[in-house]
Amino acid sequence: MMVRRTRYARDPLGLKRALSDRLLPGLVAAMALLAALALAGSRGAEALRHRWEAGAAAAVTVQLPPEQAGRMDQALAVLRAMPEVESAEAVNPERMRALLRPWLGPAVDDGMAALPLPAVMELRLVNPDIDPSPLAARLAEAVPGAELEAHGIWVARLAALAGSVQGVALAVLALVVGVAVAVVAVATRAGIAARREAIEIFHDLGATQRDIAGRFARRIGALAAGGALAGAALAVPALIALSSLAAPFAGGEAVTIAALPWMDLALLPPVAGAIGWATAQFSVRRWLRRLP
Repeated sequence: MMVRRTRYARDPLGLKRALSDRLLPGLVAAMALLAALALAGSRGAEALRHRWEAGAAAAVTVQLPPEQAGRMDQALAVLRAMPEVESAEAVNPERMRALLRPWLGPAVDDGMAALPLPAVMELRLVNPDIDPSPLAARLAEAVPGAELEAHGIWVARLAALAGSVQGVALAVLALVVGVAVAVVAVATRAGIAARREAIEIFHDLGATQRDIAGRFARRIGALAAGGALAGAALAVPALIALSSLAAPFAGGEAVTIAALPWMDLALLPPVAGAIGWATAQFSVRRWLRRLP
C-alpha cells in the first residue's frame, strides 16, 4: 500500500500509463533517423560543392594527339611559361589506367600498350575564372593539334546539383520537424483524453496550469529525447554505409568514424526533448484554458 501511495504521489496524473513509453519514442526515433540523414546529406552536399569548386574548377586538361605525344615536354614548357598557369604536369600511365578502368574494365590493363591514346596533361590555373580560350590558342600555335579543355561548365552544373540536393535535404529536415511537432501534439491530446478526469480533479484541488502542463511536458520531453537518442544511434551505421557509397565523389577518401557529423547527432536528443517539452506545454495550457 505504501508503494502505491508513493507512486501516485510522484505521478498523481498517471501519465506513465497514459503516455506510452514505446509508441512515442519509436516514432521520434524514426524521425530522428530521418533528421540525421537529412543533416548529413546537407553537409555532405555542401562539402562536395566546395571541393568541386575549389579543385576541379581550377583544373584544365590538355591533350596531344598520339602522333604528337613526343612533344609533351615542349607543350609542358610552353604551358609552364604562361603566367596564368600555376602548375602543369603530365598524367602518368598508372593514372590513365585508373581513369579508363571504369569505362574499359580489366581489359585496359592488358591492352593499354596497344591503344592509340593521346598524351594528357593536367593544368591548374592561378584563377579559376580565367578564360582558357587564349591559352588554347597560344598552345595550338606552339604545338599543333593540342586541345585544351576546361571543366568550369561541368563544375558549375555539379555545384548547382549539389546545391539542389542540399536544399532538398533542408526541406526534408523542416518537414521532419513539422511532423514531430504534430506527433507530439497528438500524443499529448491522447494523454489528456485518457486522464481527463484526473486532470480536472487535480485542477479543482488547486493545481495551476503551470504545474499540470509541466508534468506533461517533462514526461513527453523525456520520451522524445530518449527516442531521438535511439534514432541517432541507428543513424551511425546508416551514415557509414552512405559515406562509403559517396566516397568516389569525394576523391576516394576512406570513411572514418571521426568524419561522421557527431555534433549534429549529439544535438538531436536535446532538440527533440525541447520540441516535445514546448509542444506539450502549449497543447496542455491551451486545453486547460477551456476548463471553468
